[in-house]
Amino acid sequence: MKVMLVNGSPNREGCTCVALRQIQKTLKEENIGSDIYRIGYKDIRGCIDCRKCSELGKCVFDDEVNSFVEKADEYDGYIFGGPVYYGTINPTLTNFMTRAFFSSFFGGKKIFRLKPAAAVASARRAGTMTAIDTINRFFTWGEMPIISSTYWNVIYGTNAKEALEDLEGLKTMSILAKNMAWFLKIKELSLKEGIPLPQPTK
Repeated sequence: MKVMLVNGSPNREGCTCVALRQIQKTLKEENIGSDIYRIGYKDIRGCIDCRKCSELGKCVFDDEVNSFVEKADEYDGYIFGGPVYYGTINPTLTNFMTRAFFSSFFGGKKIFRLKPAAAVASARRAGTMTAIDTINRFFTWGEMPIISSTYWNVIYGTNAKEALEDLEGLKTMSILAKNMAWFLKIKELSLKEGIPLPQPTK
C-alpha cells in the first residue's frame, strides 16, 4: 500500500515539507509506502470550466495536472499539504486540486473515490483552519474518507527550523500517519474478507 503526499508549497524544504516528512517517517514505521509529489514551485493555472475533460478524458491544459492524474491511481491514499497565503491555502495548490479533481471526475477517472485523504497546512501564525477546510471540501466532493489526528493537521513556523521545533505539530503529523495506516489496513482486510466497496449510484 502507498500514500501520495502532495507538497503544494513553493519552498521545497520548508514547513510543509517538514510536516510531510514526519508523516512519511511514521508511515514507513507502519509498513506503508509513500512518495512526496512536489507541485508548489510549478506554474499551474486554474480551471476555466471549458468541460473539455469530458471529451478528452483529461484536462485541456496538458501540464502537471494530467501527469498527476495518470500517476495518482497507483496510490491507496492521499495527503495534500500547503502553506497559508492571506488566510487560506496557497493558490497553486488550489488550482492544482481544482483541475485534478474536476478533470478526473468528468473525464471518467474516479481515481479518488473511497480512498482516504487528509489535509495538512503550515503557517507562521493564523489561517490554518480555513486552509484545512478548503482542502477538505475537495475530499467530501470526491467521496473520500477524511483521516484526522488528535488535533487539526497543522504545523507552525516561518521556516523549516521553526517547524521542527513545533513538537505538538510533529506529534499531530505522526498520529495522522498512524490513523491513515490503520484505515488502509482495515480497508484492505475488509476487501479480503469479501466486504465490497459500495457501488456508485447511477
